[in-house]
Formats: sequence, C-alpha cells, structure tokens
Amino acid sequence: MDKIVLPDMEFYGYHGVLNEEKQVGQPFIITVEMYLDLITAGVTDDLKETVNYAEAYQEIKNIVEGRKFNLIEALAHNIGMMLLEKYKIKKVKVIVDKPLAPLPGGRMAARVEIKRKKKDEH
Repeated sequence: MDKIVLPDMEFYGYHGVLNEEKQVGQPFIITVEMYLDLITAGVTDDLKETVNYAEAYQEIKNIVEGRKFNLIEALAHNIGMMLLEKYKIKKVKVIVDKPLAPLPGGRMAARVEIKRKKKDEH
C-alpha cells in the first residue's frame, strides 16, 4: 500500500497534566503516515485523487495548537481520527514527540505512536 508521509511537523501546544504545561506550553513534533492507493493520482496527476498535504498540515496544526489534551495519547488519537474521517485514507500512523516533557528534577523526551484504520478495513 502507498503512503504519504508528513514528517517532523513542529507546533507549539498546551498539552499535559501539569498546570505549567497548560499555561506555558511547549513544542510538539508530529509525524503522520497516511496509507492509501496512489495509483490514480499518479496516472491522472490530479490533486483530487490524493491528500492535499498542505490542507492536512493545517488541520493537524489546528488540533495541536487549538485544543488542549492532558495526554499526548489523546492528541495522537484525535489527529488520527480526523485524518481518517476527512480524507480517503485506509489507515494512519501518528507519532507525537514531546521533546521537553517535564519530570521531577528535569526533563526528558516522550513519544507516542498510534495506528488507526477505517472501521471497514481489516
């Protein structure tokens, strides 16, 4: 199966369980892989036969920068479900990196990777 990859998109969001994270915010790096058949797009050279990745980028940005989640798991899930609902893709992989996750006494990087597919796909 073919895929479109939007790697390492950087956004600033307010996700986390700590009040500091909700108020100050921090960077998030999002990578998505959208799985779909790209034969028709390749043959016809028609944008309507694929995912307009500029539009998908903006939709992802709207979620990351416009909403607040306690968990990056919820952030990843919401991005994945939006992509499945809005575009003609069969499955999606979403990676959310939180490079400055706070810990008592310091910071570390955290990553969540989820895979979702349309309900009619096996």
